[in-house]
Amino acid sequence: MNRTTLSLIGGVTALAAVTGFAALRAPDAPGGETVRAAARQPVERTSLLCPQPSTSDLADTAYTSFTPASEGARSGGRAELKAATETSAGGRKGGGKPSGSAPRPKDPGKPATGDASGSEAPALVGTAEGRFAPGWTVQQTTDVAAGTGRGLLGTNCTAPDTEFWFPGASTAEDRTDYVHLTNPDDSAAVVDIDLYGKDGALKSTVADGITVPPHASEPILLSTLAGDRQTNLTVHVTVRSGRVGAAVQALDDRTGGDWLAASTDPAGSLVLPGIPKDATSVRLVAFAPGDTDADLLIRLASPTGPITPAGNETLHVKAGMTSAVDLGDVTRGEPGSLVLTPEDSAVPVVAALRVIRGKGDRQETAFIPATAPVGTRASAADNSAKGSTLAVTAPAKAATVKVTASAGSEGGSPASKTFTVKAGTTQNVEAPVPSGLKGTYALTVEPVSGGPVYASRMLAAAEDGVPAFTVQTLPDDRGTVAVPRADQDLSVLLDR
Repeated sequence: MNRTTLSLIGGVTALAAVTGFAALRAPDAPGGETVRAAARQPVERTSLLCPQPSTSDLADTAYTSFTPASEGARSGGRAELKAATETSAGGRKGGGKPSGSAPRPKDPGKPATGDASGSEAPALVGTAEGRFAPGWTVQQTTDVAAGTGRGLLGTNCTAPDTEFWFPGASTAEDRTDYVHLTNPDDSAAVVDIDLYGKDGALKSTVADGITVPPHASEPILLSTLAGDRQTNLTVHVTVRSGRVGAAVQALDDRTGGDWLAASTDPAGSLVLPGIPKDATSVRLVAFAPGDTDADLLIRLASPTGPITPAGNETLHVKAGMTSAVDLGDVTRGEPGSLVLTPEDSAVPVVAALRVIRGKGDRQETAFIPATAPVGTRASAADNSAKGSTLAVTAPAKAATVKVTASAGSEGGSPASKTFTVKAGTTQNVEAPVPSGLKGTYALTVEPVSGGPVYASRMLAAAEDGVPAFTVQTLPDDRGTVAVPRADQDLSVLLDR
């Protein structure tokens, strides 16, 4: 439960305690009392954390802040990003003054942009209040010109939490993977990191009880946590006290790099949306956290319907062990999404895809973690007139979705389109572009009818013949929260 939910429920409880007149009406209440469902209201405060973009002097980072317009949102408020400023326990600076500018939006519905350059750009702690809070999203996109992890690295800045799963990490010789931990609060956070390979948990004497100072960011090199090199790893981050934002930066000597966002919570069925149509290599990495093995059916939701990958119809995931399977060029020139379902009984798993575009020494890597459905609404910022691809999949039932392009950051008018996605398919929809666009814009996806919808957005740019790209999934933006309704009821004061 996030802080906003707690504050709203706490407000209702406090009101009841102070006045003595408010009583919550529960469903099926005795005595013929009226049942009143909880109302959904826009959140009033949102926190986001952006990891340190890069340690490369050749890195250029763009930040885009966006809040979609929301009915019923409180007036006033602001959204701002500040550098983490504390010194980490190891003496390494977790922050400092940004080497560029942080975005400061003036109004919902219009993106604001900022930038930073070089290796000194810090992790950022963000807060949005009032009308800027519901659905606030910040995209961090970094272009690294050369060296390990060169290419396009993108991530949605994430809300602080207490548990994260990262299947798809690695400590192989050609990989340099860090887990970035950012603490937004006034007290230190204590974090445990567990690594799971093909044979189970990796032994480590330094991965437990890691302290992240207040308002600081701590990058942890995974290869220092365990001596056993593993090509495919699952990273489990748990917080003993406090809360953090967490993301894995995966850098490869030959195939570039990207941010690996956390998988959705363990579940029996998972959707990994938006594999590019020109993917040359796709690797599925999965992990079963419990004590029971999982047997998964693998299906590709293509533009024409579900397809079973030849030779990879199922995946057996042993309990507590990381399993991986190379699917090759599974999309074969068409966009697709991977859908994992239980072969027999449902066993919770987490999963992610490592996707490669290009060939030879001109390859680039991105990751697609399993994600939650769009739900009510989701937004992706930092789109341009060219280079943005929106993938939408309806794995179970056909669905109709509305896609809105915001105003441009420097000019342009919003535009909307409605699309129907057939059951079991993935579509790269022709998303609208703001008329008179100047700068960048945001895309907002809203399901209108039908079954659950999953979505992702790809940013692509050709750099010296390398097909640089990054993919961000679009789970629900959690812009609203259920608030219990309260009625005045003087009978609570009577002795029954």
